[in-house]
Amino acid sequence: MNALAEELNRTLDGTCAGRLLSKIGTRMYFPKGILSQSAEATERAKRHNATIGMAFMHGEPMALDAVLDQLPGLSRREAVAYAPTAGVPATRAAWRKEMLKKNPSLAGVGFSQPVVVPGLTAGISYLADMFVDEGDPVVVADMFWPNYRLIMEERKAARLASYRFFTPEGGFDVAGLEKAVGEASRTSRKAVVILNYPNNPTGYTPSVKEADAIKAALVRVAESGVDILVISDDAYFGLQYEADNLRESMFARFATAHSRILAAKVDGQTKEDYVWGFRGGFVTFANPTLDEKAYDALVKKLMGVVRSSVSNSTAPTQHILAKAMADPRYEKQKIEFSAMLESRYRRVKAFLSSRPAPKGFKALPFNSGYFMCFECEGFSAEALRVKLLDEKGIGVISIQEKWLRVAFSSVDESSLDELYTDIYTVAGTMSKA
Repeated sequence: MNALAEELNRTLDGTCAGRLLSKIGTRMYFPKGILSQSAEATERAKRHNATIGMAFMHGEPMALDAVLDQLPGLSRREAVAYAPTAGVPATRAAWRKEMLKKNPSLAGVGFSQPVVVPGLTAGISYLADMFVDEGDPVVVADMFWPNYRLIMEERKAARLASYRFFTPEGGFDVAGLEKAVGEASRTSRKAVVILNYPNNPTGYTPSVKEADAIKAALVRVAESGVDILVISDDAYFGLQYEADNLRESMFARFATAHSRILAAKVDGQTKEDYVWGFRGGFVTFANPTLDEKAYDALVKKLMGVVRSSVSNSTAPTQHILAKAMADPRYEKQKIEFSAMLESRYRRVKAFLSSRPAPKGFKALPFNSGYFMCFECEGFSAEALRVKLLDEKGIGVISIQEKWLRVAFSSVDESSLDELYTDIYTVAGTMSKA
């Protein structure tokens, strides 16, 4: 094993982070090679810097005017130069500041500096590289983003262990989560848990009371001697529409929850800042027993994963995000867009409460985010999806043949009644078939 990896492992020795590391995570490190030597030269090479693989002219990166003209708000360096492996420092600092603003209970809590990754999918995949080995249990609700399966089961050969998302009464199934984590970790004494709120596909965020119960449940499992990585997938963070919704990330609750719980937050500008194609995300760690040196070790291991896969994330989008967050219009416009999505949510709720659903077609609880789901009983959700597409020209998503996901976020409010009327009409023909 590389000496740098061994040094990082010694730093993490005796912590749950160290025990949770996968075989890849144990071997990973950030090399003291071209990048670190280039960084040193950037600070100290006062005459000539001949380290980095970029082309310069008169001290600035060469850049085509045809490219620069498309990015008038960026300097040459911001537009075309490489970003550091962990991300542009100003962007990382700005995002950390935003995290504290959005999660006030993190005030005074130690956590790592966010590391930039090329999208939330990459963030979850990189965490899998660091902490998931073949056969390891990864606990998700039965209604989960399908890419979890591709990442965890197909790429990492882990095993997904699921529990039902909702109780029969329509609340979050905390007891089911606790049982699933306990059973999955019985042999290995470790588990990875993914919590995604607002949830894709359900559009559900737990209440504050449910969030506290989720924390208590996983703390009980940790107290039994199980090391747990709790991944908060916060792709749709900030889009809560009901008064009792949890407004903070679950990361804030787990950051200091237990010495055996490593909290990891995966978030980013993709949906929070309405820039889906920017492919920008962040990964942040927290645990009450880790100090700055340990956080630095985790970050260096994550940097090794980034360096060995994509080298670094796109620089221009990072600079654009940092400038946007400093713009006085930033918060106001986000509030306006959030209100627009909430108004669509209210419109859907009003439609569902105004008329009976077709037989075997039940709307599941939803209170946040982009989506809502119907449960199909007695007929195939996939068959309904195809029929909607063929007969009405309506596109929706079927999941596991059982659920139909509707993204009300992508339809203008004025068209929602028409959309749901057509869905009800076609679902009614399915239930009678």
